[in-house]
Amino acid sequence: MAEYPDDADGSVLADLAALGIDMTQPMDIEFPVAAPDEEAANAIASALIAAGYDAHVEYDDGEPEEESDEDEDEDEDDFVPGWDVYVSTRMVPDYDEIIRIQADLGRLANPLGGMSDGWGAMLDSDLDAEVDE
Repeated sequence: MAEYPDDADGSVLADLAALGIDMTQPMDIEFPVAAPDEEAANAIASALIAAGYDAHVEYDDGEPEEESDEDEDEDEDDFVPGWDVYVSTRMVPDYDEIIRIQADLGRLANPLGGMSDGWGAMLDSDLDAEVDE
């Protein structure tokens, strides 16, 4: 099994490999970019598309997908309404390339008020993996 750096991105890649995912094969990876409002989200999406990325804007109303019996106050900050731009790509999950893409998204989004916000692997089964930074 490949060795990955000891950080959040490396940890998710190691977890994917531990699940038996073939890390030499392309998979769908999604990179969210947080935006402060709809206008900024649309401007960020336009900049990312102009740079060659497949990007789309979504509004998250902040409601959890499923109710849980856990203390509601514990995860209250996890469900904040807001605008996000999602960049989707099919790629071999390579640590250096994931880091490069996140940095490039930040470089393009930061001047417009946005922030690269991690990544997630969209797997064909119920095994989804994410990293938020």
